[in-house]
Amino acid sequence: QVQLVESGGGLVQPGGSLRLSCAVSERIALVNRMGWYRQAPGYQREWVATITSGGSTNIADSVKGRFTISTDNAKNTVYLQMNSLKPEDTAIYYCNLRNVLTAREYWGQGTQVTVSS
Repeated sequence: QVQLVESGGGLVQPGGSLRLSCAVSERIALVNRMGWYRQAPGYQREWVATITSGGSTNIADSVKGRFTISTDNAKNTVYLQMNSLKPEDTAIYYCNLRNVLTAREYWGQGTQVTVSS
């Protein structure tokens, strides 16, 4: 089965930056769409960003202009670069892989991001 492992979370001050990484146990193939989601306490899990194997990206309005999703296919790794962080960005961030042919999804364990002064 596919395994996803997130890393890079931590505590950062408002206005700061973090880069999250997601190590994928297989190639980020043509049929796979990668994404980042987040969940804050008391809130529903929300979509943050997605990227196709062809490099097309979609970014949630709440983070557009601040967050960037990218892949390093040679390293089987997906990144979420987070700039100009706000306290409302505080959440557990989850990496997601979706096989667009089968609709099967895989999730990582999550990494905590806390934005606080």
